[in-house]
Amino acid sequence: MLIKPRRRLLTGVLAAVSIAGLALAGEPPQVGSPFPSILVPTPEDPPHKRYLGLPEKKSFNVSEVSARVLIIEIFSMYCPFCQREAPSVNKLFETMNSEPTLREKVKLLGIGAGNSNFEVEIFRNKFGVKFPLIPDPDYKLHKALGEVRTPYFFVLSLS
Repeated sequence: MLIKPRRRLLTGVLAAVSIAGLALAGEPPQVGSPFPSILVPTPEDPPHKRYLGLPEKKSFNVSEVSARVLIIEIFSMYCPFCQREAPSVNKLFETMNSEPTLREKVKLLGIGAGNSNFEVEIFRNKFGVKFPLIPDPDYKLHKALGEVRTPYFFVLSLS
């Protein structure tokens, strides 16, 4: 279920991440509506699997992430807004991970719209991204989420 941002928790998120480039191409899930049940490729990197609390399997549903809140960023390595926002999103991740009360409760996941694993790794390396990034080379996930422009953020309540 999508949740409305909680002032205390997500004020920092909204301050850290600008909303440039968020015009919509399709209809994303609405606030309060169920999030689409989509299978996402499991990250290959063992620390990323552990971070998300995922079992050993090829794909997972976002509801399986071990957290109370999941922030999903839809990005593209070719998006200049995503490139510009990468340091702010990295700072958000670092802040959440350094705060003991948030570390296990809030997780961050990136989905690379139209990006191959190779392209996602270029983005990760170029911008020093430490949180899990998932490729979506055929736009399957992107289409299921309303073909939103990048960057776009979903905040999900998993509890």
